[in-house]
Amino acid sequence: MDRETVREYYGETLGGTEDLKTSACCSTVRPPDPVLKALDAVHPNVKARFYGCGVVVPEADMTGWHVVDLGSGSGQDVYVLAQLVGEGGSVTGVDMTPQQLDVARAHEDWHRERFNYARSNVRFLDGFVDELETLAIEPASIDLVVSNCVINLVADKAKVFAGVASILKPGGRFLFSDVFADKAVPADVAADPVVRGECLGGAMTLEQFETLREAADFVASAWREVRPLSVDDPDIAAKLAGHSFESRTVELMKR
Repeated sequence: MDRETVREYYGETLGGTEDLKTSACCSTVRPPDPVLKALDAVHPNVKARFYGCGVVVPEADMTGWHVVDLGSGSGQDVYVLAQLVGEGGSVTGVDMTPQQLDVARAHEDWHRERFNYARSNVRFLDGFVDELETLAIEPASIDLVVSNCVINLVADKAKVFAGVASILKPGGRFLFSDVFADKAVPADVAADPVVRGECLGGAMTLEQFETLREAADFVASAWREVRPLSVDDPDIAAKLAGHSFESRTVELMKR
C-alpha cells in the first residue's frame, strides 16, 4: 500500500472509530488508572479520531522524559504522555496525514491550559515514520519511542526499527502495539486498500519481527499484551481465509 492510499484511508475514508470495519485498530484493554486519568483530560475530538490497538505507556516514572510517537494521528497518545512526562518533558508526534495533524494541532492550546502548563510540551511533525533521519529529532536524544498500530502500514519496516534505534538514548525504550499475523498475507490481498487500511494486510509475523529486532540491535522482547483478533466483516474475512491475527504489545530496549 503506498503512502497516498494510507493518507486517504485515515484522512478521508475514516471519519472516526465508528467507521472501522474490524476490531484490529481498536483496543479493548482497560488502561492502568494513571492512563485513564490522563485520558479524561484529552479533548473529545482528539479521542474520536484515535485508531490504536493497545496501551503504549510504560510502567515507570516518566517525569522529564523525551518521547516520540510514531504515527501519532489525532494526538491522543501524545496528550496522554504529555501529562505523564510533566512540563519539563516533551512529546513529539510524527504523522503524514494532514487531516489527523490538523485535529492534533488545533487542540494544542486547549490541552496546555487543561494541564495548567505555562508552555506546551508537545509538537507535531509532518513526516514519515520510516524517514526519521529527515526530521528535527536529534540522534540519541529520546528516552521512549511509542507507536500504536502503525508499523503494519509501513512497507519498509526495517527502516522504522533502524530509525527508532538511531534516535533513542542507550537504554532507551521502544514500546509499540501492532497487529501480527500467523503467516504473511499474499501480496495481492495485502494490497487491498481496506485490508491494509484495517491494519491486517501489512501485519508482521513473529519471525519477521525477530529479524527486525535483531538487525536494529534491540534487547530481546518483553511481551506486555497478546490478544487474538477476529475479522467479523464477511468480505474481509473471505479475503483473509486461512489467516489468523493477534494484537501484541511489546517493549524493547536499545543496547
